[in-house]
Amino acid sequence: MNKKVMVITGTRKGIGRYLSEYYLGKNFIVIGCSRSESDLKHEKYEHFCLDVADEKAVNKMISAISKKYGKIDYLINNAGIASMNHSLLTPLSVVEKVFKTNVFGTFVFCREAGKIMAKNKFGRIINFATIATPLKMEGESVYAASKSAIESITKILAKEFSTYNITVNAIGPTPIYTDLIKNVPKEKMDSLLNMQTINRYGEFDDISNVIDFFISDKSNFITGQVIFLGGVSY
Repeated sequence: MNKKVMVITGTRKGIGRYLSEYYLGKNFIVIGCSRSESDLKHEKYEHFCLDVADEKAVNKMISAISKKYGKIDYLINNAGIASMNHSLLTPLSVVEKVFKTNVFGTFVFCREAGKIMAKNKFGRIINFATIATPLKMEGESVYAASKSAIESITKILAKEFSTYNITVNAIGPTPIYTDLIKNVPKEKMDSLLNMQTINRYGEFDDISNVIDFFISDKSNFITGQVIFLGGVSY
């Protein structure tokens, strides 16, 4: 098969939906997933309904992709949830939910897709970090901690997967106006934007620009990196 096969998690809406349409436009085969059905209809798009933290469901999805296409070229771990609340008011159930989706889900997809990539001696994995981690943002201790774990997973898997010609990198977006932040008070968002070097919301094409760089054949020497947008750094 000559066409590139890309798996993207969390594709029903927001960044995941944009990336699905963007790479379908580049003639990729795109396989997406979310907890509910997607209305995205395209001859090269396939959708699975599952929770990314459901190990058995993820195993079944990756197995089906392997049987049908024989490979996975790219994995984009976009699925994620946030918790924007003071730590004293955050129940343990919220902590567990955030870590199950952001950390456990990302890890299981990396592991299972990595097995298929290793067999084919090729793969590009892109995980999602966040600027909330380096900015040490108040009210986001759980979300930032979960994404800090993603940074560690990214850097360690980059070493573990390198012998299989698999690169593992991460992108840390600035706020993009999606459902994830639409209910956040304007004053909080303005304060956040002022912490960035470039004081604006991110755009969808800011995301795809970095992902295009990571998956480029010329980027085979780039791994274990986290690129934060908006001029944010540790």
